[in-house]
This record gives sequence, C-alpha cells and structure tokens, in this order.
Amino acid sequence: MLSIDSQIKEMLQIAERESLEIVDIRRESHSAKDSGQRPVFNEIVKDLRNGRYNGILTWAPDRLSRNAGDLGSLVDLMDQKVLIEIKTYGQKFSNSPSEKFLLMILCSQAKLENDNKSVNVKRGLRMRCEMGLWPAPAPTGYLNEKRIDRKGQVIVDTARAPIVKQMFEKVAYEKWSGRRLYHWLKFDMNFRSSTSNKPLTLSNIYRLLQLPFYYGTFEYPAGSGNWYQGKHIPIISRELFEKTNEQLKRDKITRGESKEFAFTKLMTCGLCGSGITAQEKFKTLRTNGLTVRYVYYGCTRAKDLHCKNPNMREEELVKQLIALIGKMDMDEKIVRKKFNEEYQRVRKFQKSFLGTGKTDGPEQTFDSKIYTTHILTEGTDEEKRELLGSLKNKIILKQKILTLQN
Repeated sequence: MLSIDSQIKEMLQIAERESLEIVDIRRESHSAKDSGQRPVFNEIVKDLRNGRYNGILTWAPDRLSRNAGDLGSLVDLMDQKVLIEIKTYGQKFSNSPSEKFLLMILCSQAKLENDNKSVNVKRGLRMRCEMGLWPAPAPTGYLNEKRIDRKGQVIVDTARAPIVKQMFEKVAYEKWSGRRLYHWLKFDMNFRSSTSNKPLTLSNIYRLLQLPFYYGTFEYPAGSGNWYQGKHIPIISRELFEKTNEQLKRDKITRGESKEFAFTKLMTCGLCGSGITAQEKFKTLRTNGLTVRYVYYGCTRAKDLHCKNPNMREEELVKQLIALIGKMDMDEKIVRKKFNEEYQRVRKFQKSFLGTGKTDGPEQTFDSKIYTTHILTEGTDEEKRELLGSLKNKIILKQKILTLQN
C-alpha cells in the first residue's frame, strides 16, 4: 500500500507540473496476469469509451497490462482516438505507430516476465520434491521448519503427532467412523489445528486419513502420478495406513447409498441444532405374519454425539405438520403451480380414458390448506419434499413436538 501511495504522489506531481486535470484516481491490487479479470481496469476502459476522460497517468506500462487481451483493449482505444495518451513516470505513449509499438513491447516484456516466473516457480517446486521436501504448508501433525539452514523441511509436531497416529489406529483396529473421530477430537481431546487453531472438520479428518505423507511418501501435484520419497520422519507405518483406508472403504460400502425419505434434511433438532435424519424398521406381526414398515425421524447427532432428542414416528410427524398448516408461511406461487399442474393432469386422464372432463376448462378453486393436507397424507415422498421445500419457516423437532420458526 505504501508503494501505491508513493506512485500516486509522483503522478499527481506530474499532473500539476503539466497542468493535467485529474478526473479519477483508481487503485487496484488485482493481478494483471489474466485478461478481462480486473474490475477496476474494466471500469477504466468503460469510462474511456463513455468519454469521461481521454488519458491515463500510471507509474509504468506493466501497471496497465501483463496480458495480450488488456493490452489489445488499450491499443484499440488509441486507434479509435478515444484514448489520446498514456503517460508514465518517464515516458508517454500516444496514437503514433512507433509509440504504440513501444507500448506493446514493454507490456509484452512484462507478460514474458510473468510467464518466466511461473516456469521458474514450477521448476523450483519440482526440484524441492525431488529433494524429498514437502512443497506446501505442513499437514496436521507436522510443522514447517523455521531454521534458515533447514528451510523448506518439515518436523514432527510433538504435541499433535501422537494424536494423529491414534486416529489411524482407532479406525484400523477399533473400526471407528470418521464422525466418531470428529467428536473424540473435538470434545474429548480438544484437538485444534496448528495453523487455524480451530477443530478439524469432518472432511479434513477424512482427507488426513488418506494422505500417504504420514508414512513417508507424497504425490505432487495431486493426481499427477508423480510420487516422491520424503525426507520427513513418518508418523505411521505403511501397513497401518493401508489398513486404515481398507476400513474406510469397508465402512463406505456398509453405509451404502443414503436413502431419501419424505422429510429428511427439512428439519432441525431443537436440542443440539443438528439435522434430522430418518431410518426404517420392519416388524413381522404375530397376528397375521405380515411385515410392517415403520419410519422414525431423529437427530443426526452431528453437533452432539450424545444428544437425547427421542425419535418420532412418521405418522405422528405428519399429524403435527397438518395441525401446523395454518401457521406455515409457504411460497404460494410454487404451491399453486403444482396444484394447477396436477389438476390439469387429472383432467387429461379423465378425457383420454373416461371420456369425461375438458382440458381447457376453468381452473378449480384453489385452497392451499386442503391441497397441502392432501399431499402430506396421500402424496409421494418426492411430492412431500417438494411441497415442504417451498416452506419459508424452519421446522424444529424437540421432544417429539414440531414447531415453526421464522
């Protein structure tokens, strides 16, 4: 920021010395590498086309453009005599072939420097990998070495590495799930990341458990197929890593695809704030031998593994939803649209197969309460979900009682 302020100061002195009128001062810290991606530069081009001003004062040509697209926009404006002059600290560029050519050379040189920097950075990262050095911030359980003579190396985080090892062991030998690990780390161990000082998220835990870096090797870039042997001290053995990931795959297969129920992901636990999920149970009746299906809704316990909110039968849940219809704030347009679609579908069926009804007659009188009650009692799971998806209230389930929140 000090650099930008000093540039502005110099430019204002030039404007005062040459009696130039300053219309706007624009600052932009966005990279000039990619074409058309700088909001402030795009505003300048727009204002030039609109005649707000006809010249640009800038510290150096590469402040304006480091790519062919933005450079082309400036040269086009000069050709159209919309942009009369670009003035820098030591040069000026007007609508003359030689000065435009020089402007293009200087900006192209800046692009060349950018491209070379990219190549050099990639080469440097590849060299570090070949030396066995991790080319990114140290993963959880390790710390970046701060000593100058060991720059780029990672060392074991003695406070966190033993817990990371326990994470692998609990999955491999005790068959813990990722969610159980999450609660153990957050509530029992008060485990926090060394970089953000925040608890690990569930996705971070799964990513950590699949990182070969912990047994001594790493791939860079990810998905490239380029593997390197690291210089760092492994926290776990390769056998433990493979056993952990076998258990993760087995757990994923066991869980399988999550089944969609009518009211999942639409309610919130009133005790801990987690979502509400559903499970089905089957019971064979002693009286006639028939198998009956029951669906129960309860807390996912994502935020509190020990949440005591009891489960609730779907039939009771539907009864309470119907009782709350009068208090529901629903998107009337969506509900009416679904009603009209269903009504027209029924009339077409009557006309085609029963020879009664007209498809182009007047619409039936719409009553949202009656229609909502019909969908909740007779509709498919998909229709129920779609209907409640238009609800503006938040549905809270607490101690087997449903309430609405705005």
